[in-house]
Amino acid sequence: MSQADSTAPFIQAIAQQVKSELAPMTQAIDREGLYPGDFMRRLGALGGFGAALPAQYGGLGLSLAEQIQVTTQVGRECGSTAFLVWCQSSCGWYLAHSPNEAVRKRYLRAVACGELLAGTGMSNAVKHLAGIEKIHLRAQRDGDGYIVNGSLPWVSNVGDGHLAIVAASVEDEGYIMFAVPSTARGLETRRCLEFSGLEGTQTLNLRLNNVHVPADDVLAHPDQFAAYVKRIKPGFVVGQVGMGFGIIEGCLAIMRESNAGTAHVNIFLDDQESDLADQLAALKAQAAALARQAQDGETPILPVLKLRAAVSELTLKAANSAALHAGAKGYLMLHPAQRRLREAIFVAIVTPALKHLRKEIHDIDQASALEAATVQPEQASHALAAH
Repeated sequence: MSQADSTAPFIQAIAQQVKSELAPMTQAIDREGLYPGDFMRRLGALGGFGAALPAQYGGLGLSLAEQIQVTTQVGRECGSTAFLVWCQSSCGWYLAHSPNEAVRKRYLRAVACGELLAGTGMSNAVKHLAGIEKIHLRAQRDGDGYIVNGSLPWVSNVGDGHLAIVAASVEDEGYIMFAVPSTARGLETRRCLEFSGLEGTQTLNLRLNNVHVPADDVLAHPDQFAAYVKRIKPGFVVGQVGMGFGIIEGCLAIMRESNAGTAHVNIFLDDQESDLADQLAALKAQAAALARQAQDGETPILPVLKLRAAVSELTLKAANSAALHAGAKGYLMLHPAQRRLREAIFVAIVTPALKHLRKEIHDIDQASALEAATVQPEQASHALAAH
């Protein structure tokens, strides 16, 4: 039996839960900012966050490829909730690969099973490491732990009873990555201004005022941080493509439905359903391969960044085409084409945003070109010396 055959019942169970539980809430999630906490917990009980996590910690012991399939199934119905699935599963990914056993034992099983909901607040740190913005959290040594101060403007899937995983700079040492529970003394949450979409993601402003972080809550100390981020980054970036895949599939469904009555005029639009479906299939194949490599810690970051950018671009294209296929109906707020447009824009602006991806790709390409230009004269010099 192939792995695809063995995982089919698991994916089918996820799809059924999405249809029966999530679909009826989609409008309320989008229009009223309903946070689907109960759905998330039940999804966790089905293994919806643990496909890529080890069985000894409550995961399924599969790979990121299957986790992407879960996120895709959720995103077919609701991009907002697909983002929450990525947040939760990414926190599990962070914990699973921490070199510090204490933090894994403390949180991983509960996160993998959805008993403890968790948000990843790594946007600022990832942008900082890419040279885009300053880091917002700063830590000082306090025995074998740290005292952390600062604020993060937008962290999703957090709140009372949740966990957040974030990073801070440590003066003259580098950076730490750590978990902070909602009950931590000195942690304050504040509501954000209203978003145009994704209001149902429980996205809050986190403010840390002399928050003590014990050693057992540290995922990576300064001397571990660089190797740790290099290990987890391909996985959490490639994991995001499931959001885009799900939204694209939802857009293709809108296009097929619209074509039932107006195919005779929709054929004059630039992007047709069959062409977009072919492009989606190609990206899915790339994602499955890269996800399994990331699972094993063997994938370089450049192809992951390029895939993630391509998924953003196709998501935007598909959402725009779905609205055009729907015509005037697609301009109604209650029509899913309107929601898909806003969800697609989110895929292209959530960290790493499309512009961020293109910057990192450019920087890597430039560094490679510089290295090649340096190596070639050296090789020529050695060749002359040999003669």
